[in-house]
Amino acid sequence: MAEEDREHWNEKYLTIPAPDKPVELITRYAKLATGNRALDIACGMGRNSKYLASIGFEVDALDISSVAIESLKGLAHIHPKEVDLDTHEFPEKTYDLIICTFFLKRELFPKITKALKPDRLFLYETFVYHPDNENTPGNKSFLLEEGELEAIFDHEYDIMHLREYWDVDMHGKKSLKAQMVAKRRS
Repeated sequence: MAEEDREHWNEKYLTIPAPDKPVELITRYAKLATGNRALDIACGMGRNSKYLASIGFEVDALDISSVAIESLKGLAHIHPKEVDLDTHEFPEKTYDLIICTFFLKRELFPKITKALKPDRLFLYETFVYHPDNENTPGNKSFLLEEGELEAIFDHEYDIMHLREYWDVDMHGKKSLKAQMVAKRRS
């Protein structure tokens, strides 16, 4: 599966322009993080990694796409690494800030918690399943259920911001999204 995923994302990044504006959740909340070590999971072409580097973070940027990772090489304060997130292990208690946007792999959630230092932030945003969605991944396993983030993270994190909301993309298509800002408890 990893090779299929790599080929899919490489093709996408070579043919479809990736957004370069960082996700609003990241620009709004990343500055609340203390420390300067960040992890960007499934970083894509690096829009969020570039933003974090610009505000003083040393960023480990991970993605399966060699095209994406190659585009980030040589950028100051960004440490890109091509990884298969199905098998990659994160170093424990290393990061002051972990971000993940528009990527869902539930098996990563415990690994994220272990990689995050106590009292540090996890910022997350992705799509939520709803029958009225017009522009989301077709595979339902790549979509959160309504209320799922709170159910998963409430016991090990202090949730500072949690929102499920309807968004309309640049093509006028609507989708239900969820975003969360959570601080790992000591």
